[in-house]
Amino acid sequence: MEIAFDRMLNALKAVGEETRLRILALFRTGELTVTELVTILRQSQPRVSRHLRLLCEAGLLERYREGTWIFYRLAEGGPEGDMARAIMQYIPFSEQILRHDGERLAEIKAERKERATRYFSENAEDWDRIRTLYVSEDEVEKILLEVTADMKIDDFLDVGTGTGRILEVFAPRIGRGTGIDLSREMLSVARVNLERAKLHNCQVRQGDMYDLALADQSVDLILIHQVLHFADDPSAALREASRLLRPNGRVIVVDFAPHTLEYLRDEQAHRRLGFKDTEVIGWLEQVGLKSDPVIHLKGTELDLSIWVAH
Repeated sequence: MEIAFDRMLNALKAVGEETRLRILALFRTGELTVTELVTILRQSQPRVSRHLRLLCEAGLLERYREGTWIFYRLAEGGPEGDMARAIMQYIPFSEQILRHDGERLAEIKAERKERATRYFSENAEDWDRIRTLYVSEDEVEKILLEVTADMKIDDFLDVGTGTGRILEVFAPRIGRGTGIDLSREMLSVARVNLERAKLHNCQVRQGDMYDLALADQSVDLILIHQVLHFADDPSAALREASRLLRPNGRVIVVDFAPHTLEYLRDEQAHRRLGFKDTEVIGWLEQVGLKSDPVIHLKGTELDLSIWVAH
């Protein structure tokens, strides 16, 4: 894709400075906040914010506000976004300063993961009740069965399976079902639930939504149910899901619509306060999936959206 000369020059000027190149390098693994970048770079917030502004003005990064948090990520469209990804291929990540940046980024991600793991561990037994605080799970489950009623589902994958409830719902409709979750406590509860229900066509295993360790084109239906709002990089999770999808298969994402309940970040380890329709549809299109009309459900405190993609 060609880029106008002045825009190309502006982008190259923006990245042609040590700190800004370090910042760009940090975005190969997802989105970050100003506070996280300040921690990694060991520079003042005003200085980091200025560098971010220049990178955004040059079209290499994009900025969006969500409640009191501001997130940054690589530009997802346009020639500048393509240029940012091209530059990323030539960044010398083995250089000492970039290695140190990467180590601090890894520490931040480990802290996030620990917070989430601790939350899931403390709430595993009560997880299904917590989820019903917002939208009726009966209503959600009914819709999920309706939108897949025309499918022959030999292999089903539930990403972030939690207590295994979705496996229980789909078990009569599928040949084989697999639930993936990072939390050992959640998986322990799921195994008990599946055994109690005598669902011998379903199993659960520990795994990561970014690396599902399954073969390409091996799954007919993938469900990502109220999981993306915990993710550091939702688009990467959807990319991994699309890799597994068979021809004529479907990915279904169930998650919160945008909201302003900031306390969920601290109390329930939410990374994101819901998603706009266009945001999720854009991620799906990037990995070659087409979304059907989005289904919206009204909740008592939070609204829910269902994206069905194929």
